[in-house]
Amino acid sequence: MYKEAIRPAWVEINLNNFDYNIKQIKEKAAGRELIGVIKADAYGHGSVKCAEVLRENGVKTFAIATLQEAITLREAGAKEEIIMLGLTPDMYADTIVDYDITPVVCDSANARAISDAAAAKGKTVSGLIAVDTGMGRIGYLADDTSYAIEDVKKIEALPNFKIKGLFSHMATADAADKTYSKEQEAKYNAFYEALTKAGIKLPFRTFANSASIMEIPSVYFDAVRPGIILYGCYPSDEVDFNQLSIKPVMSVKATIVHLKDVPENFSVGYGRKYISTKPARIATLALGYADGYPRPYSPNAKVIVNGVVCPVAGNICMDQCMVDVSAVPNVKVGDEVIVMGSDGVNSVTADDIAKATGTISYEICCAFGQRLPKIYVR
Repeated sequence: MYKEAIRPAWVEINLNNFDYNIKQIKEKAAGRELIGVIKADAYGHGSVKCAEVLRENGVKTFAIATLQEAITLREAGAKEEIIMLGLTPDMYADTIVDYDITPVVCDSANARAISDAAAAKGKTVSGLIAVDTGMGRIGYLADDTSYAIEDVKKIEALPNFKIKGLFSHMATADAADKTYSKEQEAKYNAFYEALTKAGIKLPFRTFANSASIMEIPSVYFDAVRPGIILYGCYPSDEVDFNQLSIKPVMSVKATIVHLKDVPENFSVGYGRKYISTKPARIATLALGYADGYPRPYSPNAKVIVNGVVCPVAGNICMDQCMVDVSAVPNVKVGDEVIVMGSDGVNSVTADDIAKATGTISYEICCAFGQRLPKIYVR
């Protein structure tokens, strides 16, 4: 398999599992439109390939976070609606128009720049109004409806900008305590009602992220926006896993490129963090922190070699790491190593790595997807 990757380390993307997750989420969403969040190269899984599987499942809208991500999809042939989840500075308004991207706006001057760019090209852009219900990132302040109404009316009057609907984002939906999420929901609804009462038409509403899809059906509205659950990771340990069945999509694998037998008191790696207490066999993998294997994971890192769980020996290097394979019978150069994934008995998950390094599974998947080649299996 690794010959296809042009290097002895790779990310393996299980498209069957991705397809399974989409179907489970669609069923959970009970008929609402599904917006496939494939930003950050589909959380490291490959946006173009993931878009294909979403398309096969009838998904007609994607969401990204940078203009380049949208351009990549368009150049790969994507015809679906593509929502830009962040704000677009005025200087890039032409790109919004040229690549038929749905922007998110919260300022009439910004919307005017987009409208002007569209007018110059004989087009009309459809965009979402962002309201900040408690995330503190982008959007009109939900409590300041008087200003929002005044400014959104200016957007509504623009000749080449059409308001598609209303957008916001949850901050703590993945927490067991849903008090704050309910406050955000109430603010979202009050903002919507205030603008609607003022005569502003907001025909489309989207709010629900992954955790909301699992546990807050009252915010499904017209379309839900699954992210991490598409890729088989739960948003946190505080959500009820029984609410949704999903399967991990990403595995990380490598082959042993070097083996050596070392004596007692032999040090391995930068900083001499591993010193053998007895004769040992050390395997080298061509995989390091530049590939997304976090260096802080080194003291707790485990891999699976021929059915045996083995510790990483010493600090993970930029492009390589070493593993103590003394417990593996008949181990040899070329043997496949599971860095993240499962052999059916043992497993190392993105959550395992995240917990050991003080981060979240999202970051682990995104990082592994940066430099490692991707092999798609189905």
